[in-house]
Amino acid sequence: MKNLSSEMELFKNGLKEMGIEMDDFKVEQFGKYLYLLIEYNKKINLTAITEPREIIIQHFLDSLSVMSMNVLHTGMRILDVGSGAGFPGIPIKIAAPELDVTLLDASQKRVTFLNHVITYLELEEITAVHGRAEEFGHSEYREAFDVVVSRAVAPLRVLCEYCIPFLRSGGIFLSYKGPGALKELEDAKNAIDVLGGSFIEIKSVNVPFSEKTHNIVVIRKEKMTPDRYPRSPGKPQKSPL
Repeated sequence: MKNLSSEMELFKNGLKEMGIEMDDFKVEQFGKYLYLLIEYNKKINLTAITEPREIIIQHFLDSLSVMSMNVLHTGMRILDVGSGAGFPGIPIKIAAPELDVTLLDASQKRVTFLNHVITYLELEEITAVHGRAEEFGHSEYREAFDVVVSRAVAPLRVLCEYCIPFLRSGGIFLSYKGPGALKELEDAKNAIDVLGGSFIEIKSVNVPFSEKTHNIVVIRKEKMTPDRYPRSPGKPQKSPL
């Protein structure tokens, strides 16, 4: 594998542009993570983005864009729904090791990879869990988190049913979205209301070296989610609220 020093320089420049301070140890962890992603992606389908430069921009820097929002604080419990190859949960954890992070994904192969990353990077207070949001939303994880994050590729109205049940009252759901965020929000208004949430803002975030529009939809949990939500596996996707 080619030397990744130029990509890591790009990463450091991106951090500088975003106003994120990171010591050499954390930068080194991101370098190891990049290496693992490239190597494992040859064996299992972790991400469609395989070029090191694009992983830096579209995965690492995009995941870290939430750090500028002053939402994440020491001691918070964070859940990453549909974590996949670890985005945004692992970049957030590396940047803010004081957070307690849980990564949830429906693919056992991806969870195995996530556990390998956690061990290899010597991360603490982070757990990777295999399961579906529709089922885990009725477990001890229900209404147990301060913040839920998701970069999962699903419409916002579907993601709300996956994610809002996990939030304690007053907790925040941060959904990473592209240029279609406003339209998705319009479609999701009923779901947000039914699930006990309220829309706060769409935050446009800066992701250096990217030509795409990056938004984070911010939703606060105002009241308890009715017991029947989330519905059984597949239902939220087939008949969205």
